[in-house]
Amino acid sequence: MTRGDLIGAARKLFTDQSYAETSTPEIAAAAGVTRGALYHHFEDKQALFRAVVEQEALAVAEEIERATPPALPVRRALLAGADAYLAAMALPGRTRLLLLDGPAVLGRAEMDAIDLRHAGRTLREGLAAAMREGTMVKGPLDALTGLLSAAFDRAALAIDAGASAADYRGAIVALIEGLLTVKARARP
Repeated sequence: MTRGDLIGAARKLFTDQSYAETSTPEIAAAAGVTRGALYHHFEDKQALFRAVVEQEALAVAEEIERATPPALPVRRALLAGADAYLAAMALPGRTRLLLLDGPAVLGRAEMDAIDLRHAGRTLREGLAAAMREGTMVKGPLDALTGLLSAAFDRAALAIDAGASAADYRGAIVALIEGLLTVKARARP
């Protein structure tokens, strides 16, 4: 369980203090292990941070997937997935980890790759399904996924900073509804 203990302790310290302000001796002490044990499981602090970020990104994707079962109509799944993303990102510290420290520590390309394995993947799959069934006008899937993902991230950052969640949810819904065909917009 040492690996899990280290990830849990690191998550708490990274969200309470930031990546830059957290030392490996603090993490080891918080996990109740030696620094040697930390380095047995992780090459360095950045590798431990990557594991924390990967776990957080996976948790967000799992919440989206729980909110969007396969039987849900595509339009409703896109809207439910949007709500699930915003709710998942409201977990204290998650926005800092995934949207602030993550890109600063791991770089934009690595964070994009992590996102494409998790929440970005769920968004891409939802958009592809909408295009396949004609619920959404066909367009460049990767570009659309990237732009909508950025909008979701900006909404999460704004909400985390104290902006109205209802306003940002409404804006995200408007973006999604704007991409739907007229026929799909009329559906409940």
